[in-house]
Amino acid sequence: GFEVDAGWMDHVRLSSVRVNDGGSASFVSPDGLVLTNHHVAFNAIQKLSSEDEDLIASGFYAPTLADERRCTDLELNVLDSIEDVTARVQGAVADDADEAAARRQRSAEIARITQEETERTGLRCDVVTLYRGGAYALYRYRKYTDVRLVFAPEAQAAFFGGDPDNFTFPRYALDMTLLRVYEDGAPLSTPHHLRWSADGVDAGDLVFVSGNPGSTGRLNTVAQLEYLRDHHYPRILRHLGRRRAVLSAYAALGAEQERRAKRDLFSIDNSIKALGGYLDSLRDPAAMERKRAEEQELRRRVAADAELAAAVGDPWAAIARAQGTAAEIGARAYYASLRGSRLFDLARRIVRLTAEVEKPNDERLPGYRESQLESLKLSLFSPAPVYADLEEVAVAGALEELAQELGRDDPFVAAALGDGQPAAVAAELVAGTRLADPDVRRALVEGGRAAVEASDDPMVRLARDVDGIARELERRDRDEIDSVESKGGEAIARARFAVHGSSVYPDATFTLRLSYGVVQGYEAAGWNIPFKTTFHGLFERAAAFDHEPPYHLADRWRSRASDLALDTPFDFVCTADIIGGNSGSPVIDRRGELVGLIFDGNIQSLGNRFVFDDSVARAVAVDARGMLAALRDVYGADRLVAELQGRGD
Repeated sequence: GFEVDAGWMDHVRLSSVRVNDGGSASFVSPDGLVLTNHHVAFNAIQKLSSEDEDLIASGFYAPTLADERRCTDLELNVLDSIEDVTARVQGAVADDADEAAARRQRSAEIARITQEETERTGLRCDVVTLYRGGAYALYRYRKYTDVRLVFAPEAQAAFFGGDPDNFTFPRYALDMTLLRVYEDGAPLSTPHHLRWSADGVDAGDLVFVSGNPGSTGRLNTVAQLEYLRDHHYPRILRHLGRRRAVLSAYAALGAEQERRAKRDLFSIDNSIKALGGYLDSLRDPAAMERKRAEEQELRRRVAADAELAAAVGDPWAAIARAQGTAAEIGARAYYASLRGSRLFDLARRIVRLTAEVEKPNDERLPGYRESQLESLKLSLFSPAPVYADLEEVAVAGALEELAQELGRDDPFVAAALGDGQPAAVAAELVAGTRLADPDVRRALVEGGRAAVEASDDPMVRLARDVDGIARELERRDRDEIDSVESKGGEAIARARFAVHGSSVYPDATFTLRLSYGVVQGYEAAGWNIPFKTTFHGLFERAAAFDHEPPYHLADRWRSRASDLALDTPFDFVCTADIIGGNSGSPVIDRRGELVGLIFDGNIQSLGNRFVFDDSVARAVAVDARGMLAALRDVYGADRLVAELQGRGD
């Protein structure tokens, strides 16, 4: 019963923000104030921390503008416009092109479009593939890199309940952070921003979620789902389990080591739980049978239309054959790196960058085109600290894993390890490299390929030695798997459009989506789960666990309990369609006001990656009223409370 008009939609779009390293956010004041999750901003907060000042543990509040701290390498994007470029991209492919040639022709045309638009507009421009190749859209973004930390609660308040409560409900988490965008040294003027709701939500309310879901697999073929189930997810989970063991051992060495490893450990724990949920959904016979039935019905309807059948062919069989190739080379392609090492990643990207920029723009690898270089260099030249001891254990663990997974005779492993042992090679690499210094990285990039070829830095030398091996594996992936899936995906999209029209929306692509749903509790395992929690429940849950971690209250919360109205709503759930990447998305009511902040889904929502079902799946959000009360009564952030309530707006 609610009509969404263009003005409402434009206001929400221009109030919505993408956090470029993963996550969503929104403008919440006319002066560039941005609301997102603590866990989305975690990396930025940790990079501002040190052994002497752990902002993750203590939290942070800037009482004045002058106290707001600039993040080292954070980029925020605001969607300016979208343009359909399907005809141009698909028209660049010659009729007689094989799959690999077609991929190269599409890629070159996408590079030309992005470069032309970047030069014409000065905006960040990305061409996004929709419907697995059925459509292409040009997204233009306003880009901001002067982003400053304004407020963050203690990690214990943001993640109350820790990993045991992750992907569950009821929740009692203040998973919020406030940032501010600056332009020319002053707070950005943001006339489009979300006003903070005073009324909040109640059961049955219609709500919207505006954010950037990362990826879904609802349009995958059954063969692709089977590959994910049998190969891809098990491989990643093995890797994450090993990496977690390495980092946990490092974190156990002391308080500073624990601080340094905390961000990675949090991310790994979250990924293990999420990927485990995805894998469980693919191992569910009923879910897979539903996907088979959907695919068979589409194929039946295609076969019943002779003209459509001739145009579509049998892309399902081609994609299935490509999954066989993926099973053959997938492990080698996945491990053609030292996963978990920031220094090796920097070296690899410097080696790639200096080689790729010598090529014509439309022949470069994605990520190294002219329109992408500014964002790449922001990351490459970041002054964020690199910890040698953490790097050493990460590299040693990665080398050990390489040897175990691929064998010492594998060309990549042989080039990386030689005759050495993982721990000794790692120690030599980390002790000898100078890449922790951003000035050294900048000099290499500015010196170009000649400087990289002449470098005797051991990490750069290793990246050079293995680059050819990695490139060949990536080429096979592009030409023998990705190109087949793209061509097949385009054909299946034509079939889907012919049968269903535009009623089926594309899989998520880390671009802006407007989802909607209803504030509603649910029933699970015979329990009725209410739609909301309150501050009272937070204190009750902490007491029930005798304040033992991870259910201990942050000191500030314990000392100020008497200042809180314990019936204040804290977290709530709704039926909106979200996935990873939606973290930090605003929850908006009919009036376009902010009523909540997405930070999680329940465990039942993980299967929505492949089949959407809102019977028990829920998106979890922090209530606007709980956030405001915490800022006012726990943190004494009166300046922010006034700004969020629009005083002087």
